[in-house]
Amino acid sequence: MNPITHPSAPPPFVFHQGTAPLLISIPHGGVFLPPLLAERLHPEAREVPDTDWHLERLYAFAKDMGASILAATHSRYVIDLNRPPDGASLYPGQNVTGLCPIDNFDETPLYPRGDVPDAAEIAARRDAIWAPYHAQLRAELDRIRALHGVAVLWDAHSIRSVLPRFFEGKLPDFNLGTADGASCAPELAQELLRIAQAALGYTAVLNGRFKGGHITRHYGEPARGIHAVQLEMTQCCYMQEALPFAYLPERAEQVQPHVRHMLEAALGFARCSAA
Repeated sequence: MNPITHPSAPPPFVFHQGTAPLLISIPHGGVFLPPLLAERLHPEAREVPDTDWHLERLYAFAKDMGASILAATHSRYVIDLNRPPDGASLYPGQNVTGLCPIDNFDETPLYPRGDVPDAAEIAARRDAIWAPYHAQLRAELDRIRALHGVAVLWDAHSIRSVLPRFFEGKLPDFNLGTADGASCAPELAQELLRIAQAALGYTAVLNGRFKGGHITRHYGEPARGIHAVQLEMTQCCYMQEALPFAYLPERAEQVQPHVRHMLEAALGFARCSAA
């Protein structure tokens, strides 16, 4: 039996189609591990600690704004939807995780017996999970652009605030990425940064350690009216960063207005651009 197409497996994504020129992508929020794959993983990995937890809940308000929302169902340990299909590094020379990760953010091996996925297994995961997600993402961006003349793609992520593998010290709370300005109009990026920096009690940076992953870099085509932005938010803004990874409603309610303000700015930019 193919471990990826197991009968218990959910579809590769959940999709809500909105009415506004805004698509929110949540590629790392999935937690499903196919049972036969889970058996091969380190017990700690079965808790999927590197998940971008609760982002569908955090961004639920965006449906009322008319946003489309595309959310992954499978864990990034199955396949990372924000990596190129050939597995090329997004940050050459830096420590990164791959298309089908073999270790976690703390560099603990995911496969203690050494039975890491081979090329055939990686290809099967790519065909079953990666390809459908990206086909839906492409189709929705094209639909939005055809309907509105412009589209904004917001790639939503979250991460532990302290991760020595990737950066020193504590990460800023709002990490905006536009592929060093290549994935969206500079005026949109600067307005988003202004809003993020004005949020009292939070820190922000543009194109710092996280400049945007494959999704931001691949789909952002400002010359064609498709503007892509990644927001990597520290998880301490809205949840517990350790087990049980609980959502903290009071803390989330404090950060949501700032995220909403940024999304409103993105929508305002899209509507002005299409006028």
